[in-house]
Amino acid sequence: MIADTKKQAQKKIKELVKQLNDWANRYYVEDQPIVEDYVYDKAYRELIELEREYPTFILEDSPTQRVGGQVLSGFEKKEHEIPMLSLGDVFSKQELDQFDQRLSKALATKVDYSCELKIDGLAISLIYKDGIFVQGSTRGNGIIGEDITENLKTIRAIPLRLNEPVTLEVRGECYMPKKAFVGLNKKREEQGLPIFANPRNAAAGSLRQLDTKVTAARQLSTFIYYLMEPDKFDLKTQTEVLKKLHEWGFKVNLESQQSRSMEEIFNYIDKYQAKRASLPYEIDGIVLKADDLATHAIVGNTVKVPRWAIAYKFPPDEQETVVRKIEWTVGRTGTVTPTAVMDPVQLAGTTVARASLHNPDYLKEKDIHLLDTVKLHKAGDIIPEVSEVVLTKRPVDSTPIEIPTKCPVCNAELVHLDGEVALRCINPKCPALVKESLVHFASRNAMDITGLGPKVVEQLFTKQLISDVADLYRLTFEDLLKLDNFKDKSANNLLTAIANSRHNSVERLLFGLGIRHIGAKVAKLLMIHFKSLIKLVDADEEEIAQLDSLGQVIATSIVTYFDNVEVKKLVAELADAGVNLEYKGPDTKISVNADNYFNGKKVVLTGTLDQLKRSEAKAWLEANGADVVGSVSKKTNIVIVGHDAGSKLAKAESLGIEIMSEQQFIEQMEAAK
Repeated sequence: MIADTKKQAQKKIKELVKQLNDWANRYYVEDQPIVEDYVYDKAYRELIELEREYPTFILEDSPTQRVGGQVLSGFEKKEHEIPMLSLGDVFSKQELDQFDQRLSKALATKVDYSCELKIDGLAISLIYKDGIFVQGSTRGNGIIGEDITENLKTIRAIPLRLNEPVTLEVRGECYMPKKAFVGLNKKREEQGLPIFANPRNAAAGSLRQLDTKVTAARQLSTFIYYLMEPDKFDLKTQTEVLKKLHEWGFKVNLESQQSRSMEEIFNYIDKYQAKRASLPYEIDGIVLKADDLATHAIVGNTVKVPRWAIAYKFPPDEQETVVRKIEWTVGRTGTVTPTAVMDPVQLAGTTVARASLHNPDYLKEKDIHLLDTVKLHKAGDIIPEVSEVVLTKRPVDSTPIEIPTKCPVCNAELVHLDGEVALRCINPKCPALVKESLVHFASRNAMDITGLGPKVVEQLFTKQLISDVADLYRLTFEDLLKLDNFKDKSANNLLTAIANSRHNSVERLLFGLGIRHIGAKVAKLLMIHFKSLIKLVDADEEEIAQLDSLGQVIATSIVTYFDNVEVKKLVAELADAGVNLEYKGPDTKISVNADNYFNGKKVVLTGTLDQLKRSEAKAWLEANGADVVGSVSKKTNIVIVGHDAGSKLAKAESLGIEIMSEQQFIEQMEAAK
């Protein structure tokens, strides 16, 4: 009976894996979803439950193996058996015509071409054995790349099992869709992190994450366009290769076409230069490949590039316009962002009159003045961005942009916290922040007010029943009956939950206030030490910074927050409302940042950093449990390197110490959040 049950489970697992992979292929590869999300999710949950009960039956190509979860210590080097060459570039149709003439002359015949879009991403190599994905790597320098197999497994466009049990190596491009790029940069900007300049940089940074869960969340995709040893499969042309790759289950760009004349090629260029802005991924040109694969061997390669292919790069779509004013807006996390308002111009198919300048540091870096003429382009064909000021056109009466010191919404003093580029409003009564802060305040790990979700908060705010978290404790039964869908029972339940929250131990309140860098663990450690919120409010930076595992960044954030007049008023209002301000828990030492990658490790910073100040990096590391030291020794765990890293890098390499680039460090900072 048990054996029969196991056989049934194994059979069901195989069926679910096949079905889920088919649905995923239709969604991520074919762009033709055939089932609703809830249908997929239901089957996926059933598979998880079966695999949990019968782990020995988990298949290599199960979709559950894509989700990530490993934290890698670094990336192994991977030598390519055949070098991954780059392409030569041309920038005009005349140069493209000259390339065709040279190739036709070398082959003594007219050449047919495969025209393909040049996806702006990161080149990757994928190896399959008997149809199973076994290894993936970056291009690197063309000779040696990095093994990023575990990260590539999280990308749903990459099949874990092919439709045939073939052994092969393919190459292609990993990219970040425009929609995912916009969402990622928006999130990073809200967190005060440096934004990515374009989808290509974002894709490259995502692929080299040491935490595979971060890569999985980045919504990367791929297009495969090259097959090693196509003669093994009796394929004669690049057109046939693309068709076969698609049949095996790879995502192939379907915009390619076979062209037999330069006129057809030029029409293809014109068509996709016009469509470029409307595509869901970024392209920066087209690639021309001799379609007949036999010609590839005949003309061969130079040291760096193939002679049978060329990339035509689109000219940049850039316009000049005049900056008329700067508007400062407050985001939901308090980040104050400058936006340039300019004379309208046509750019990549749309009218553009506004462009985000991200933060004060970016504004200063670009040296933008009012009435300046600037060059405007779209980053990733999506986001309007000022590339530079045309200084030769700067008028005599242009004036530098004044950085505000007051919040444009509530007029509270703005702060520029150490360790981040964002300018912030931290007034808990700022209308731009109130709704978001109320939802966080009521959350389970904070004050745990059951029933006070985003929709209820929205109504309370819209009906002007509350303006800050202290107002929650003044709500009456009659107030709550004014809300949509609230009857006697729901009103009483919410009032009871609010009343119960008054008696929480104070660390929940501290976490609920939403202070920058203060998570639940830090809040508890602080309250174990200070016992009372009032004592913490009166503490200075030195006293806070000396606490185990905290450091200067957290100390500065706390003191800056409680120095705000409105914050002090709020604390007094909470006390008057009967909210507990004392620690009620045990005096048990807890480990802050225990799950952080840097916690408890000795770290050395060396070389010149591009995106971070050395002091910012040091402060963040110390705030997250690292011991930042000045010299490399056998006890050093990690060396973070910038440009022109010298003897410290060499010593770290000789000792086999983990070496981390600045970009990898920034990605770890994000993962820690």
